[in-house]
Amino acid sequence: MIVGAALAIMIAASVFSRRTGVAAPLLLVGLGIGASYLPGAPPIELDPELVLAGVLPPLLYSAAVNLPVIDFRRNLRLITWLSIVMVIVSALVIGAVVHLLFPAISFPLAVALGAVVSPTDAVAATAVGRRVGLPPRVMTILEGESLVNDASALVVLRTAVAGIAATSSFSIGRTALEFGWAVVGAIVIGGVVGWITVLLRQRLDDPVLNTTISLVVPFLAYFPAEELHASGVLAVVVAGLVTGALGSHRFSARDRQTQATTWTTFSFILESVVFLAMGYQVPQLVGAAQGETTLGEMAGLVLVVLVLLVVLRFGGLAGPALRDRRSNQSEHVRARLDQFEVHLDSMTPADDREDSRISSARRRLARSRADIEFEEREPITSRGFLTIGWAGMRGVVTVAAAQTIPHGTSHRATVVLAAFLVALITLVLFGLTLPAVIRRMRFSPESAEDRHDAFRSLLRHVGESAIDELGPLESQTIDGEPIDPKLVTKLKDRILPQVLAGVREAPRFRPAVKEQTLILQSRYLEAMRAALASERSIGAYSSHTYRKVEAMLDDMEKRLDAS
Repeated sequence: MIVGAALAIMIAASVFSRRTGVAAPLLLVGLGIGASYLPGAPPIELDPELVLAGVLPPLLYSAAVNLPVIDFRRNLRLITWLSIVMVIVSALVIGAVVHLLFPAISFPLAVALGAVVSPTDAVAATAVGRRVGLPPRVMTILEGESLVNDASALVVLRTAVAGIAATSSFSIGRTALEFGWAVVGAIVIGGVVGWITVLLRQRLDDPVLNTTISLVVPFLAYFPAEELHASGVLAVVVAGLVTGALGSHRFSARDRQTQATTWTTFSFILESVVFLAMGYQVPQLVGAAQGETTLGEMAGLVLVVLVLLVVLRFGGLAGPALRDRRSNQSEHVRARLDQFEVHLDSMTPADDREDSRISSARRRLARSRADIEFEEREPITSRGFLTIGWAGMRGVVTVAAAQTIPHGTSHRATVVLAAFLVALITLVLFGLTLPAVIRRMRFSPESAEDRHDAFRSLLRHVGESAIDELGPLESQTIDGEPIDPKLVTKLKDRILPQVLAGVREAPRFRPAVKEQTLILQSRYLEAMRAALASERSIGAYSSHTYRKVEAMLDDMEKRLDAS
């Protein structure tokens, strides 16, 4: 009965969110608080370890799989600054100030509070951003920050909790060492798990088995990393990024579509459950903290933490904003790339190995040029930095991590309630005002005409690359036999022009030539996928354009499979 009621509330909140524009997490928290006061409402308490080990890994994996690696790479510097440096700085500053103003809260416990409130949650922000037109690059930064900052916060929290158990000692040096291993170990474990599972799933031609394996991947990355004292959540993120990058051209269209639908549903349920439980538990936490602190002390503690979070977030963004405004090195870098290209043109390969090295260098050159064009095409303006600062809402990790502070710790209930209230207030304050802030910024979205032109250009490029790779239709053979000249003419005059123009209607052929047609179409489709993967690694187009072309190739593949 409770499960049924929760599902009904989730669906109702989602429908109401779409009609009103209010972010669903805010509605769920409010409904959770209201449900907790209903007569006969049973006390429900989520096990924090269950949330961290059972809910967080699949949520992070689902987000990482859908985040383009090239976008993540291009924004890695700012993402690293926000999700690692600023999380650690925020935890230590909040810990020092809270301990100074509230001496009853030990320094390790205060740092633990700072650690659990430092990571942002991009669920509400990205939901709002997609609806009101937040620039894609800002969305990528928010999502990337949310993926990585959980690992930083949990490493600091782990060290702080160890300090609580060791009579309130806290070692910054130990934190640095643990963090270093947490990152290195997570990258290795997550990369290996992602790569091996992709190879396994590539060999399976069964969407049920593929989806089953995909549901297990987050835990295959999380638990081994945690056992080796690395960051389990970062390992999950790395596994998701590897799977997303390799799966785009190694998985069939059917498998990727099934996986996308499954993970979207799974993530919706998990996120909704956590936010609903977050609101439902607030009255219980208030009751637990009443014996430890007064209303005035709690209000002061929450206010201090909120002010510090806001000041630190905008202050932390001020440095990158000023640096980006002052640095104008694109012309200098472009000149160096031109010199490098002249050097490559002057080289004459002596053998195949040397030719391969020159080709790789040319690809790196093209990628560097594309990076410069991306920076010029999609710069992070002061309006973008302001929006990133305003989107600093807290959520799942704050709620779950706060409750992992050991029971019996002095003022534990006070700190846990403060973390809950900070997360709740940031969700309400920033979540309700973020749409107005984004509209006030008046971002200029890419026009529909420009998007269509980019789509046509990329589609034509991958089509021409496929023809260059396989050769003209006249040269194709099937089982050693040449193609029927009439079929070649029909394919050249009708089918290939339609493909290059983006037309998706399936042509009809006589049964006698249908088999040859399917073989040829499959051959060229595979070459087009390889060309798309090569182009995507360079990144001359936007991620939206790559996804649109990939969707068209997927449609073509599904039509061929159904033929």
